[in-house]
Amino acid sequence: MIYDGTAPADSDVLRTGGVPLAPAGFPWPMCGSSCGGPLQFFAHLPVEYGALSVFVCQNDPGACESWDATSGANRVYLFPREGLQPVAVPEKGVTLLPATSAIRTHAVSFDPEEHEEHEDLAPDAYDLARSGWKWEPEEGFGKQREVLGSLGGSPSYLEDDRLPTCASCAGTTEFAAHLEEGISRQTAMNLGGQLGYVFVCRACCKGAFLTD
Repeated sequence: MIYDGTAPADSDVLRTGGVPLAPAGFPWPMCGSSCGGPLQFFAHLPVEYGALSVFVCQNDPGACESWDATSGANRVYLFPREGLQPVAVPEKGVTLLPATSAIRTHAVSFDPEEHEEHEDLAPDAYDLARSGWKWEPEEGFGKQREVLGSLGGSPSYLEDDRLPTCASCAGTTEFAAHLEEGISRQTAMNLGGQLGYVFVCRACCKGAFLTD
């Protein structure tokens, strides 16, 4: 997923920031950890089986365990694409990112054997694709900050004991996306300098989020 400039705040496109789109009557999610305030909306991710909506607590970063899938300080929802509408934003709390960033997808192939001078690269598909984005031999790895994550595949670097189960049915969740913080302080999601992971349970239309 590559940064592609700005987008309308209520557009039904791949984006970080803006306002969430949800079925009529959807209440803004609140933190279930220590602060109890409204969560911040991170990303709208249309996928082939619906639209994923990611929320993370940012009212007092570090006080609520927003990096933990079971803390109650984050939420992932799966909505049908039909009938989505902008959700009313609470008047108080840290609810929206400073900017709305459009995302386009781009398939990247990267062969580490072609760049043997970078032997420290981990042999991981996402890392290799991210590192290979806009590769320029004269300039090094180029525009990695433009990479906002990836869709599908497998969760890079995450140990099996951190793979979340569904909070509703206790079944196995499916990996949906990686999220990167963003290209600038003005557009960035606060992931604590880590990689974000989005999981979904299609049966329950809910998911899980964590960082690592």
